[in-house]
Amino acid sequence: MAFVVVYDACVLHPAPLRDLLMRIAIAGIVRARWSDTILDEVFRSITTARPDLAPDRLVRTRRAMVEAVPDCLVTAYEELAAQLDLPDPDDRHVLAAAIRAGAQVIVTYNLKDFPDHTLAKYDVEARHPDEFVLDSIDLVPGAVVRCVSEQAAALRKPPVTLPDLLDTLRGAQLVRSVARLRALMGPAALGDPT
Repeated sequence: MAFVVVYDACVLHPAPLRDLLMRIAIAGIVRARWSDTILDEVFRSITTARPDLAPDRLVRTRRAMVEAVPDCLVTAYEELAAQLDLPDPDDRHVLAAAIRAGAQVIVTYNLKDFPDHTLAKYDVEARHPDEFVLDSIDLVPGAVVRCVSEQAAALRKPPVTLPDLLDTLRGAQLVRSVARLRALMGPAALGDPT
């Protein structure tokens, strides 16, 4: 059975990272979970940052995410959330969803909001997306390379080259992961077709 992870809203907001994390889940590298509350945060944040995006497009994206990853939605965690203690009370629902899902990891940029000493009580760790993707590469390098290659190939409006996608992911703080991917992919990842 695949490793269970909860994706926090902050890592699902940036489209390129969301796409990669979704592909990692769809490939079965991990069993990704989230809640409707997490998705509400994601799409509220996207709407604020990108008011130019049509609301129906965002509804389709949300629906596609849920349909693409079987059994991704965590439910019945709300009562548990009220009992948890975190530096930011607004993050309790994320830890509660992780506990309810039996997740080993919360993938988040906000590591300070999920202190090790608190998460350890529940056998959960918070991991930065760079660490998470790097761990995934270490487990199944070929599968992650395929995810990234397919992601670049799927981006057609406008077209995005593999090196450009890697640059974008590096800009999303996947510095070590992108370095490892470039080493694994060789010249194609560096923009050299030979």
